[in-house]
Amino acid sequence: MLTKRIIPCLDCDLQVPEGRVVKGVEFKQIKYAGNPVELANKYYEEGADEIVLLDITASREKRATMGNVVKDVTENVFIPICIGGGIRKVDDYIDMLKAGADKCSTNTAAIHNPDLINEASEVVGTQACVVGIDAKRRYVDNPKESDDKNIIETKNGYCWFDTSIYGGTEFTGIDAIDWAQECQKRGAGEILLTSMDRDGTKDGYDLELTKAINDSVDIPVIASGGVGKPEHIFEAFDIADASAALAASIFHFNEYPIPEVKEYLKEKNINVRL
Repeated sequence: MLTKRIIPCLDCDLQVPEGRVVKGVEFKQIKYAGNPVELANKYYEEGADEIVLLDITASREKRATMGNVVKDVTENVFIPICIGGGIRKVDDYIDMLKAGADKCSTNTAAIHNPDLINEASEVVGTQACVVGIDAKRRYVDNPKESDDKNIIETKNGYCWFDTSIYGGTEFTGIDAIDWAQECQKRGAGEILLTSMDRDGTKDGYDLELTKAINDSVDIPVIASGGVGKPEHIFEAFDIADASAALAASIFHFNEYPIPEVKEYLKEKNINVRL
């Protein structure tokens, strides 16, 4: 059985030169959560399996990714680091890997130019190419009238999942399941899947979304958005069969330390690295 990964997420902006970690609810209501270097060091020492560092305003502000923050974070952290936000061309992947990152995640640029996935995977390898998908539910009354979408039946009715760009500020109308499958075909090595409906709510991951995406591809899927307690992470592994669980608030605000979460999962027979 493959080991399931616990991944703290550092959503960052450049309101200060050294970067700051922030947290929002449904991609809004942003509040300060800490210093990226300090938090990354803490999570490394606590036993995180990886760390995701997302520059959440780079795409919207059309600026380069915070390479200086990546260098500072990776100086004393020796687990895989994935950097996302503002990754627009193959040179950006190369620059971030040189800065110390192990993987790069792209969302907006890949939607605008899907060939970027092909090109990047050929240059840096599929293992370094993560595609972020920020998805939101779109409910329909009659699933038969939406032949161009993957309609699934959920507890709350029929819906499909709309893919967003620019940090959740624009929607594309692209079906998230179709897009995940295309990303895999083009060479993506992993999907970072965030539920916009659950982000920051602490109501638990969107298990129906996560399972639908996971069942449609053969590459690892990271569940993101909505975790509020260890039980939610267990559900992501047990019900949706996610390869990894990403969380922010419960770690940033010391609600559930990583060792406590891993001990809980071990007791529930989830294979995690202690």
